[in-house]
Amino acid sequence: MPIDQPDAAALERIAKDYRLDIAATDMEIYDGAVKGLLQSWDKVERLYADVSLVAPDRAWRIAPDAENALGAWYVKTDIQETTDGPLAGKRIAIKDNTSVAGVPMMNGSRTLEGFVPTEDATAVTRLLDAGAIIKGKAVCEDLCFSGGSHTSKPRPVLNPWDPTRSAGGSSSGSAVLVATGEVDMAIACDQGGSIRMPAAWSGVVGHKPTFGLVPYTGAFPIEQTIDHIGPIARTVTDTALMLSVLAGVDGKDPRQPSILQPVDYVRALDEPATGLRIGVVAEGFGRDNSDAGGDASVRRAVETLRAAGLEADDVSIPWHTHATAIWDVISVEGATWQMVDGNAYGLNWKGQYDPEQIAFYGEKWRKDPSQFSETVKMVALAGRFALETQYGRHYAMARNLESRLTAAYDEALAGYDVLVMPTMPLLPTPIPAAGVAPDEVIGRALEMIGNTCPFDVTGHPACTVPVEQVDGLPVGLMIIGRRFDDATVLRVAHAYETAVGGFPMPNQNKE
Repeated sequence: MPIDQPDAAALERIAKDYRLDIAATDMEIYDGAVKGLLQSWDKVERLYADVSLVAPDRAWRIAPDAENALGAWYVKTDIQETTDGPLAGKRIAIKDNTSVAGVPMMNGSRTLEGFVPTEDATAVTRLLDAGAIIKGKAVCEDLCFSGGSHTSKPRPVLNPWDPTRSAGGSSSGSAVLVATGEVDMAIACDQGGSIRMPAAWSGVVGHKPTFGLVPYTGAFPIEQTIDHIGPIARTVTDTALMLSVLAGVDGKDPRQPSILQPVDYVRALDEPATGLRIGVVAEGFGRDNSDAGGDASVRRAVETLRAAGLEADDVSIPWHTHATAIWDVISVEGATWQMVDGNAYGLNWKGQYDPEQIAFYGEKWRKDPSQFSETVKMVALAGRFALETQYGRHYAMARNLESRLTAAYDEALAGYDVLVMPTMPLLPTPIPAAGVAPDEVIGRALEMIGNTCPFDVTGHPACTVPVEQVDGLPVGLMIIGRRFDDATVLRVAHAYETAVGGFPMPNQNKE
């Protein structure tokens, strides 16, 4: 619809807000100039109407409680466009921050509830072209800003190993549906660990690809420089298979390089891992909130890899302890600017936008900002204060420190093929009770990100695989590699999976 023409009061308000000091006698001149200029907005809308898409008619249904005991499904579908391809017959869940045309998308938040995309995300198109069956949308955390599984609306996602505990976030539903065998694979996204954290706490494989390897086009952004999309699966082979389908330039996402050579990640698993060198990052263990049993479990996993013919030595990377602070500034100021004020997509980048989603979300959250989760409210408060008082100075500092942080890992990776550490310092934590104070909600959402968030800033590939459990709860080993050497990361993950004979499912080890 045409853009509303401003009246004199609207322009006077804007002039006052900007303190433009326009004389009253000149406002009539500006009024005419603005109204003339805004005619281009109407022309762009008319032109866009000729190229915009109409959502396909795809069947979907809300999963009843009887089919959704852990709260992992948002809606169920049964979409398949071809029976041929490398993923033929594979059942896949799509994280509900990723667009499936004609199917509701909530992003775990009341601020997007009711939105229906008109176009598939690139990742969804590639999965369907490969023969996959999209079984539905997996619940995710509220606007994906939580490493716990307790902020999603309308209710928390429960851990399949212990329903009183968190399944990890923000790709909580994706990990749970894979862990329980309801799907074979799932799409997940990662800005601070949101592929790896729920995979680790749900006992499955999760791979955060190298930044830019998989196009983020069609997924709800948080901060363009840390947005990643990737696979969660039960096995490393399925993870590699899904990555082979997802990877590659789509020409619509500025996060990507202009050229990417295709890699068959499944075939790469056939290369023996014997002789590969592992750097065990000392600073990834013994953190302030580390569980000693979890640390010991990961250390034993390293010994398993050593017994399988890989070499392993401890390595110190002091910058690893600084990474969370750098991520804090980038994610909080960046998300305030882009995800909140910029209505998710922000401005000033070349690529494919979703105008309908921008308008829907931008209008809805402004009508009732109280619907934001506690974590997003905290981000908005801290980010807006910092931006209003420091004008982005600390964001610029953090961006400049990124090269130092990246170089610290690269220096270690010059001597080792991969680095390893615990994915999460903590075992799965109890889900906060309804109505608890915001400090518990926020604390449980962000206390576990210290080992995962650095690699969203630096862009290194990182994969988590399950190791032996502690007190019946899953523990993850995180394997980090050189940028665009995802194949080696997956080879080491596969070597561990082979050595232990595969990974158990929930309740498999219980009487």
